[in-house]
Amino acid sequence: MALKTKFKDREFGVGDTVRVIQKVKEGDKERKQAFEGLVIGIKGREENKTFTVRRVGVGQIGIERIFPVNTPSLENVEVVKSGTEGVRRAKLYYTRYTSKKSIDEIYSRAARRGKKQEVKKTKKPKKTSKPSKKK
Repeated sequence: MALKTKFKDREFGVGDTVRVIQKVKEGDKERKQAFEGLVIGIKGREENKTFTVRRVGVGQIGIERIFPVNTPSLENVEVVKSGTEGVRRAKLYYTRYTSKKSIDEIYSRAARRGKKQEVKKTKKPKKTSKPSKKK
């Protein structure tokens, strides 16, 4: 179970919003097609590695596509929005049953939690010294 993978020196992981650009050949013509969504899972090892991208289409219908990492038809994978640091799940299948609004709420809550932790790390503890007793 991988949390991150690389595609042509670009690293992305579970929880990131990505735009996948793929070459599509129709007859003798070739065009590029983009698919943008949330990475909900990464499976496999080495040359058999695949990642699943999910987006919500027209009429609130969920669309999922599975892309092999080592396919010649994949042209580019761009990270549109980076996921939260320290994702707690390798597979985000629970997002299939939640609304987009609640998913955004989860991300904003995690971002706030991350900012609080950064502030706590940067603050230095106060040195408490005992007052000296004068005789």
